Amino acid sequence: MKIQKDINTYCPYCNKHTPHVVKTVLSAKPVNPSRGLSVNIRRFERKHRGYIGKVKGKTPKKKLSQRQKIILECNTCHKKIERVMGNRTKKKLEIKR
Repeated sequence: MKIQKDINTYCPYCNKHTPHVVKTVLSAKPVNPSRGLSVNIRRFERKHRGYIGKVKGKTPKKKLSQRQKIILECNTCHKKIERVMGNRTKKKLEIKR
């Protein structure tokens, strides 16, 4: 999927159509380090400690296709807007020069 470097689109902060600069970003969420001691994680690790059989719960499957996101930066107010291009697709985003 090819996208132009500059897009003229609506800015909710300026309340009008302005030119925006396009930057690509991956959609994977960063792991939150503060949730390492949550109740569910402690319970899961307690079950996995020692010699045990099968534990309740399934291993999460990795999704093959990613949500392609872009970040639009307004040239007038320099605010950033996130936009999803397509729902889930294997095609990678390319910025035209």
